[in-house]
Amino acid sequence: MDLLEQTNVETINLTDAAVNTVKGLLEQKEVPNHGLRVFVSGGGCSGMQYGMALEAEPRPYDHVIEQDGVKVFVDPTSMMYLSNATIDYEDSIMGGGFKIDNPNAVSSCGCGSSFKTEGTPGAAGGGSCGCG
Repeated sequence: MDLLEQTNVETINLTDAAVNTVKGLLEQKEVPNHGLRVFVSGGGCSGMQYGMALEAEPRPYDHVIEQDGVKVFVDPTSMMYLSNATIDYEDSIMGGGFKIDNPNAVSSCGCGSSFKTEGTPGAAGGGSCGCG
């Protein structure tokens, strides 16, 4: 008897611009074997905020995603909020920065650094804030 199992694979995607920017940062900092830690923490004007850092290796239980030679480390709790998100890097006249397109967010801050999910208190409210 054959059973077909459908597995929900939790992942994060990086655009080409994000991959190239991370590679450039690793080169500039002279840490070519490090990865990009992406995490979610409480705070920000919408209740939760994104964070990123360069780290040498994953922690126990981390999800490790590798895309085009760039490693991304995400702890299990953050992955609950970031599953299937896309990280992009945008460069504009006002300056460049990473942007996260998160399908799990029901609203986000005007500057895109914080967000609410469906289970966040007050999630039905607007997504405005006083960023920067």
